[in-house]
Amino acid sequence: MLTYLSATRHPWACLAFLLPLLVAYEGGVVWFGGPDGDALRNGADVWFRAGLQRYGVAKMWAAPLVVVAVLLLRSWANWGSRPKSVLAVTFGMAVESLVFAVGLWVLARNFGPLVREWGVPASVQFQHPAAGQIVTFIGAGIYEEVLFRLGLFSVLCFVLRLVLLPKPLAVGIAAVAGSLLFAAAHHVGEAGEPLDAVRFLFRATAGLYFTALYVFRGFGVAVGAHAGYDILVGTAVG
Repeated sequence: MLTYLSATRHPWACLAFLLPLLVAYEGGVVWFGGPDGDALRNGADVWFRAGLQRYGVAKMWAAPLVVVAVLLLRSWANWGSRPKSVLAVTFGMAVESLVFAVGLWVLARNFGPLVREWGVPASVQFQHPAAGQIVTFIGAGIYEEVLFRLGLFSVLCFVLRLVLLPKPLAVGIAAVAGSLLFAAAHHVGEAGEPLDAVRFLFRATAGLYFTALYVFRGFGVAVGAHAGYDILVGTAVG
């Protein structure tokens, strides 16, 4: 029988936790955005959909269906070890997500002054905008974790293990590389922010934070903490 700490990492529990967030995000884009719904989509979601379109998959529901399909396949492969009380596990995951979101928010509030004490130059103070759409923040939690943790980090670990690196070293290199790319992704493209040392360092730190959650607490908790953090800094709390 799985313990709670193991159950949260099972893909079946992650899928059960993720489904309401996917419905809220995709439904919110349609409901609040109407014909201009794409303007509410998170950048990682846009990149993910652009990748699918390259292979001729342009349907609106293709992206969430791919995510669900991946988790379903993983669940099927581990069906015998699935948690029996999914409702209780997902409730615990929601509580954990809130706790970890607040933890990262506290770090964010103090990150700029700490880094400046270390002598790292910054063109502006670290801060997040206090406006935005909650559906976009939920989308960031889902699709940035899909791309950078479920996708990039996992692929890097797999490749590094193929070249016979020890697992701890492979995980460490993949975590650092993935987190640096996660930070850099916020500064590319037309919607990218101006490059700033403090913001980049914080985002890289946040990438490591979410990677640790992904490894030790599971994909679902990483998504929940990411979405919760974005909502905290993007609304009245920010």
